[in-house]
Amino acid sequence: MKARLLLNERQQLQDDAFVALRVWAVPNSVRGSDHRYKYSLALIVSGVCVLRYDNEAGKGDHKHFGDVEIPYDFMSPEKLIDDFWRDVDQWIAS
Repeated sequence: MKARLLLNERQQLQDDAFVALRVWAVPNSVRGSDHRYKYSLALIVSGVCVLRYDNEAGKGDHKHFGDVEIPYDFMSPEKLIDDFWRDVDQWIAS
């Protein structure tokens, strides 16, 4: 099985802010993760990535708030997207 793109979206939120969402089903788990998904979800504001969820090989599941990186407990693609949107909403509201 090759990697299969499940989600590839870009949504404009404000004049200076958008999200980019990419999720793939992969044949083998990414090193550091216990599931068969590869993902990158990002909030870009004024050209700067201010929030990102990803599972970079070797680092496993984590999220970035600006320059701060913290582990993320991946449960499912649906929960991942829900959690990301919750954080986007909090960022936009602040």
